[in-house]
This record gives sequence, structure tokens and C-alpha cells, in this order.
Amino acid sequence: MIFGFNTDVKHADTIYHVQSEARESEKLLQTQVFVRGRCIGKKAISYADSAAQEGFGDPQKEQQLRDLHRLVLEAIKDGKLDGILDRAETETLAAIKQLDIQWENAASVHADRNLTMRLRVIEDGAAVPGARLTFRFSRPDAAPFYTQAVTDSSGSAAISIEVDESALPDSSLMVQANHEGRTVTRKFALRKAE
Repeated sequence: MIFGFNTDVKHADTIYHVQSEARESEKLLQTQVFVRGRCIGKKAISYADSAAQEGFGDPQKEQQLRDLHRLVLEAIKDGKLDGILDRAETETLAAIKQLDIQWENAASVHADRNLTMRLRVIEDGAAVPGARLTFRFSRPDAAPFYTQAVTDSSGSAAISIEVDESALPDSSLMVQANHEGRTVTRKFALRKAE
């Protein structure tokens, strides 16, 4: 399994959110570009031919995905985004259902030395039960911590990690949801409570 990439980049007065992920069921590497939460375009490449080659695996997929992500970021910085986005494939890809992850308790996640996150996986506004969530918690003074959870019938799941609240501003949490071959990855910034 490879984790995707999420980057915010500013050009002129617009902040673009660039999200790249592997779509295993379609053998696609896809980068989506969002402005104010709305997808404005996509760039996708197939790795179906490469997947049949000996020695092709997750490290090669991850490098191709990293290169695709970088290509889109550079196009945004150069003001040439429209020139690289897919045209013919945009309608086809838009028809594919998209997973999303909602952070249900963003206002209060830390208590009793524990970081507790409640997340909900949705698809076209509906709850997704049985989605597998993989969490990667990173902080500067320790190795990354990984854990998994599966969403319940309401599409929700929770994790709890023991961590001192003072470490939160320097920490990050990456969450990947997988369901029926579709994936979505989100990076969440953490902060100390006011």
C-alpha cells in the first residue's frame, strides 16, 4: 500500500490543494486539484502496462505518483495548470464515485494525555461502512506510529493515541481510507488547544 500526497500551493491570490493517490482498482495514479474544496481538474496516468513487468511494485508506483504530484505543483507555480490537466478523461473520472474523510471532532481531540479522533468516511454524501482506515501519526521526536480501524455502520471510526498536548503543534496525522479498491488520503494538522 502506498500513501498519497497532499500539498497546498499558492499562485497569485489562489490557494490550490493538490491531492495525489493510487487508484488500485483502476490501476491509475491520479492527482486532483481543489480550490476552496471544489475539484477543478485532474491528471491521471495508467500503470496497467507497467504492473505486468517484473520488478514493478509499490516503490515504483510511489515514485511515479511523486513525479505526477510534482508535475502538477510546478504547473501551478508556473501558471500553466490548464495546460496539463486531462480533458478527455475528466468526464470519465468525474463519474467515478469519490471517497472523502470528515473529521467529526476537530474542535476537541485531546484529553487525559490522549489524542482521540473521530472520523467519518462518506461517498457522494452517504456513509461508507466497512472502510479500512490507516493512520500514520508523526512527531519530530519519535518514529511514526501506525494504527488501523474499520468504519462502523454509520461510516465512523475512532482512534486514540497517547501523546502530550504540547507535542501536537509539531505533529501531523495522515489518514488513508480504502473501500472496494478506492482510496482517499488526508493529512490533518494538529494544534494545541487554546
